[in-house]
Amino acid sequence: MAKRRSTFICQNCGTEHPRWIGKCDGCGAWNSLVEESASGGGGALGGPAKSKAVKGRAVGLSSLDHVEEPLPRLASGITELDRVTGGGFVRGSALLVGGDPGIGKSTLLMQVTAALAQKNARVIYISGEEALGQVRLRAERLGVSQAPVAIASETNLEDILATLEDGPQPDLVVLDSIQTLWSAGVDSAPGTVTQVRACAQQVIRYAKRTGASVILVGHVTKDGQIAGPRVVEHMVDAVLYFEGDRTHHFRVLRGVKNRFGATDEIGVFEMTGSGLQEVQNPSELFLGDRLVETPGSVVFAGLEGTRPILVEIQALVAPSSLGTPRRAVVGWDSNRLAMVLAVLEARCGVRFSGHDVYLAVAGGLRLNEPAADLAVAAALVASLTGLSLPSKQVYFGEIGLSGAIRSAPQAVLRMKEAARLGFEEAITAPLAKERDAKTGLRLNAHTRLESLVTDLAAAAASSGNALQQAAE
Repeated sequence: MAKRRSTFICQNCGTEHPRWIGKCDGCGAWNSLVEESASGGGGALGGPAKSKAVKGRAVGLSSLDHVEEPLPRLASGITELDRVTGGGFVRGSALLVGGDPGIGKSTLLMQVTAALAQKNARVIYISGEEALGQVRLRAERLGVSQAPVAIASETNLEDILATLEDGPQPDLVVLDSIQTLWSAGVDSAPGTVTQVRACAQQVIRYAKRTGASVILVGHVTKDGQIAGPRVVEHMVDAVLYFEGDRTHHFRVLRGVKNRFGATDEIGVFEMTGSGLQEVQNPSELFLGDRLVETPGSVVFAGLEGTRPILVEIQALVAPSSLGTPRRAVVGWDSNRLAMVLAVLEARCGVRFSGHDVYLAVAGGLRLNEPAADLAVAAALVASLTGLSLPSKQVYFGEIGLSGAIRSAPQAVLRMKEAARLGFEEAITAPLAKERDAKTGLRLNAHTRLESLVTDLAAAAASSGNALQQAAE
């Protein structure tokens, strides 16, 4: 009889180790290794079994012309969600939704299942974290308790699959959450890497075989990543992150992977007492509370997927009494802030070495675009000099290490959105192929960051706040 072998698997990243060590070699987490059996079970979880089936035989690409057309997408009717998924749920697909605790994942999925059920779709909502009475209470709070949604409270995967196979084939299945499921064929505790990976594999196999769309809810770790092995994100067809600061009233659903649509699309929702409400015009929401004529306040014309969004970037530069000045960032990459500060000092002569720098994206939105460099640089210089920039200006453009300003993609689309909201001038790099397009904005083009800083210095000097004096 072969000796049973065990491995130690990190519960944060899924890295396998032959023996226990205090620190994971993959992610650097301490005390995250758990001993699990390396021997697989039988059936779906076992090793590759010999089979005489020829279902997976390779066929010629040209012969696929006569294959039946795929079924239409399962549109939820929630515009913001359908935008992120690419037009609705694809039949037979698996979708993973992650987010912080209390951000609104279960609320959104309850509203989605109710909307689909009211369109005569067969929907099953399976909760592994709440009892049926608790799910009912949430449905009553959202006003969807009368929707014909089938609900269940179960964590055993074999029982869940048997129930799904026994009745009529569902159109959509929601499993909340994948970390609570466990399979009898896996010798490990629920929530471990082995269980999560094995359960996800069986659920995805069910979706591909039956044509039902499956939504998996995933917990997130302290750094905001979906808990469990990264291989689960590669197994599913789409990965959505539900983001937002719980102190703010809006939430952002961001698509980071989508095999059937565009990535980096976002859907914006507003959290209310009766659930999540769609926000059709996010720019007005993010700029609604903006105080004009404030030093260090700049409007950035961003792009999330195919949607242009205008958001306020705030900077505060204050003299520091510390030997090492502070650098605090909310909603942007701290490494990119360090790069912009270095370019301003090395190429433009603006010194921040004796000042604390605080940067925040208003409203709690998280920006990932390099095109925000120019808006950040303008906000930093304006805060340093005490200059209030004109309220009808928008900034966008990427800054290189040489101080050159590079154009941003879809510049005309950004400018048209700004013009629609009443802005008058855009500060960015010169437009190349799109220079003849009508945007409705006055273009103030700069090829280098030095010229922009010179203009800001002249404006600061005219208002009695010389840039050299403020930098000292």
